[in-house]
Amino acid sequence: MPSRVAVVTDSTASLPARLADRFDIITVPAQIRIGSELVDEGQLAPDGLLRAMEEQIPITTQPPGPDAFSWAYQDAWARGAETIVSVHVTPKLSAVVDSAKQAAAKSRVPVFIVDSHSTGMTLGFAALAAARVVQSGGDAENARAVAEQRGRGATGLIYVDTLQYLRQSGRISAVAKLFGDALSVKPLLTVVDGEVKPLDRVLGRDRALGRLVDRAVALAYGRNVDLAVEHLGAEKDGHVLLQQLQKRIPNARDIVLTQVSAAIGAHVGPGALAVTVSPF
Repeated sequence: MPSRVAVVTDSTASLPARLADRFDIITVPAQIRIGSELVDEGQLAPDGLLRAMEEQIPITTQPPGPDAFSWAYQDAWARGAETIVSVHVTPKLSAVVDSAKQAAAKSRVPVFIVDSHSTGMTLGFAALAAARVVQSGGDAENARAVAEQRGRGATGLIYVDTLQYLRQSGRISAVAKLFGDALSVKPLLTVVDGEVKPLDRVLGRDRALGRLVDRAVALAYGRNVDLAVEHLGAEKDGHVLLQQLQKRIPNARDIVLTQVSAAIGAHVGPGALAVTVSPF
């Protein structure tokens, strides 16, 4: 019997398709413009973004429009949903929530919109938590509350090889001034209240990734958590990072390795890695 509550998210959640399918999460794609071509994120080949970056082709991103959300909500209603929980990237990083609100105002069924207070797998775990509540028989209000709690309680730790792409997107002018341009100094960042903030500066890539693991272990200490590692063109490093985390955080429940959403990858650049620690 179809669930009476549907869970919707956007593609910046970086959710692997296998998890979205398993938990019946509807994902609305962001759009990526590469040169003159505008495509939905799901239509972009896995290496398409990296190739465009290597060739220095202009890349911009834009959120899904209200029509995309209207189609998603219509699809949920057609499947039998009587209520929708729509969990999204924070408005401080994207206008996704504005589009969702416009579509919700015209929806055939009530829509609860949740600000995850971040993006990436912080958002992904919030959406998964809502879907778990639904699959366990919970109602929309319970699913909304759990998604809100998981979004607020999670922490994302971000390593970038260079600040170039974040600087180009206008995300971190203050952070860039703090870290400077020394190639050997590798920045660690986090998202606080929806804004990218400096976390640490470390000499060299290996030391920076070691510090990333240490920070994640400290965040997880004594708590039940889900863990994710996201990467852009750095799958081997992502595997190594995940193995280190598994050894030092043995009580983690869900452990996910995934390529970051292209809509995020366009801002962080090749070689970027992120760890999400999401207590439950």
